[in-house]
Order: sequence, then C-alpha cells, then structure tokens
Amino acid sequence: MNPKTRGAGRIFSRKGSAFLWCAYYLRGKEYRESTQETDPNKAEKYLKHRLKEVGADQIGAKPFVGPQQERLKISCGITAEDQRKPDCDCLCCALDRDYRLRGKASPENLSNMKRVRTDFALLRATGLTSEQVDCYIEQRQAEGAAPASINRVTQLLGQAFKLAIKHRRLTAAPYIRHLSEAGNVRQGFFSQAEFRAVVDNLPDYLKDFARFAYCTGMRKGEIASLRWEDVEGDVIRLRAENAKNGKARSVAVVGELEVLMERRRAARRVKKDNFPVMLSALLFHRDGEPVGDFRKAWATASCMAGLGKLVCPKCNGAVDADYKCTQCSREWTRDELKYVGRIFHDFRRTAVRDMVRAGVPETVAMSISGHKTRSMFDRYNIANERDQREALRATQIYRQEQAAQQQSARVN
Repeated sequence: MNPKTRGAGRIFSRKGSAFLWCAYYLRGKEYRESTQETDPNKAEKYLKHRLKEVGADQIGAKPFVGPQQERLKISCGITAEDQRKPDCDCLCCALDRDYRLRGKASPENLSNMKRVRTDFALLRATGLTSEQVDCYIEQRQAEGAAPASINRVTQLLGQAFKLAIKHRRLTAAPYIRHLSEAGNVRQGFFSQAEFRAVVDNLPDYLKDFARFAYCTGMRKGEIASLRWEDVEGDVIRLRAENAKNGKARSVAVVGELEVLMERRRAARRVKKDNFPVMLSALLFHRDGEPVGDFRKAWATASCMAGLGKLVCPKCNGAVDADYKCTQCSREWTRDELKYVGRIFHDFRRTAVRDMVRAGVPETVAMSISGHKTRSMFDRYNIANERDQREALRATQIYRQEQAAQQQSARVN
C-alpha cells in the first residue's frame, strides 16, 4: 500500500485491484472505496468531490451518501422466492423479511411486492427521484390502472425506503405522492339469497369460513388465525397480534354460530394417508393445514352464483368459453383472466350494515366487527336505496302527523 495523503483523505493502491482507492473520514468513521480510475490525477479529483460531499454534510447542507448507500438497490429483480439469495440486501427483500417477521406477509402484500420488484428492478435506491416516481404513476395511469392499484404499489415502495432509513441504511427518501381514491369506496353487500348461492358453490373447507365471516364481519386473515385454544366456553377470542388494529376482541357463540361450531368440532379430526388421526389446532383448516389464498375458488363460486364474471385483463371485455376476449380477440388462460364482482370483504360490510339495521348499538357492533374508529365504521354502513326509501317514508309520515296536529289545533 502506497498512501498519498491529501488533507482529510488519501489515495492508495490496493493489492489485487487495477484501480486506485481513496479513504476519507466523517464523524470518526473511515470510508474506503474504489475511484474506478487508474490515473492518479483523476483519482485525486474523485477524492476532492467526495470531500466536498463530506463538508456539505458537516455544515448541514446535504446528508452524505456513502458508497454502501450508493450500491443499495430498490429491487434485485428476482420475483421467485426460492431463487433469491438469503442475504440479499435490496430494499424489497428487506421489507419482505420485515413483513414475514411481523406476520404481515398476506397474499395481497406479496402480490403488490412482486410488482414493485418488477417495475423497479436493479434501480439504485439513492438514484430514485420524486420526478421518476411521478413518471411511473403517469405511466400506470396511461395503462388504465386504478388509483387504488397504483397506491398499493407506491405505498410498499415508500415503506421499503422508510424501513431502510429506520435501519440507517439510507439517510433520505424521495417524496412519493398518494393518489386520491375518492369515489373508490366499495359498496358491495350480500342478501341472504346471494350469500347462500355463493356458499353453495364454495369448496367444503371454505363454507363455514364464509359463514363465520357473514355472521361476525371478521376479516379473512383474522378468521384464518383462530385456534381452538382461543375458544373459551361459548366465547371465541381473537388475539391482539392477529387483529388488524392490534386490539384483541371476542365474539360470543350464539345462534347460527353454535351450529357452526358443532360442525367445526366434528371437522377437527383429520386423517391423512399413512398417519394416525390428528386433531387440527385451527378452527378453520384445509386437511389440517391453514387456509391460504382462495381467490380463484372465490371467483369461481361468485361467477357460478351470478355475482361476478371473468373479463379480459387488458380491456375489461367479456370472454367466451375458450377464454378469448370478444372485444380485443386476445386469448388468455384461466389464471390470467381478471375477476370482477363481489369480494369476500363484502361479508364484513354486510355484517356491519345488518347489525345496525337490527338495532344493535353501534358501540357493540364496533366491538364485534373490530372497527377502531367511528369514521371507518360509518364507511361500511353505507346507505342504499332501501334506506333512502324508508327515510323519505318516515319523513312523509312525520310531516302528515304534524299537519294533522296543526289542523286539530285550529279547529279547537
């Protein structure tokens, strides 16, 4: 090593490297990196540039971005989990590990994460600007993507940057705008007949799963987490770590739920090939295994019940029996088609609305459904045409009674 000191930094040659290296200090920490130059004068110029960046950080003008931060990528570009390196340090892989550690790796999050990995593959984290994010948003809008779909992706992108800053791997993140989703509030509800039509077409392992959601308004992930150890007599307790809002709550087993729980007890015994009969630890399971992603089974059941349809993912046009779009003539496979119609979360909206209509106090209904704030609860209790008719009819009756009282007062 032949150091050549220049102020607060130095240039030196490193064994095994054709390039000259430089070293400099910031807040007592030494940074070493290749200058990617063989000419000493050009290497000196690179070192001076680095020292200016160090000086800007020291006076608070601009945070210093070191070589480790500059090498950090947003995504490694590998979407298949079994092909990624266990120690991959890209922002997406770090966020993926964080989600799995916190139990937040839902199918929806992983699906959106896959889009982030693809769209921002091999881009350096420190090189992404707010203008580039805006260009990405405009491109997605031009492709016909909905604001909510775009927001889900950019939200994960922002979380990846925040996690990196929290772990002190980055010092700054670009501004990522959030598109307005006004008018995008879902208003799907189920009548009794519609609910039974969908359940009749679901696989056996999902029938009681759907019935429980319809009765309680509990979220899909919360239902899948319920275990027999959470059942205490005629009460089912949802643990805080499994609740979306982080607050534990309980549901009393009465009415239809009593019959449902009897079926679940009978279905607890699981017999597998070459294995003795075992008792499932989960209330709802698939041959003893947790209930996973069932979007395909749900789409099939909804379509058979006449409450959904499969459309072309490119133009949203109808498809024929061979999965060929009748508008753009493109041919697709069953898994590539886009489902449009009622969703499982509509059970939650239906449960909230029906409890309020049945006269259940709102505080009690919120304790069952798990709504933490009144604004979110009101969002699900959406008025429909029937509510409006009843309101107008009640108003008319009230006015007629007032007019009759006034007429009676004048006569007397």
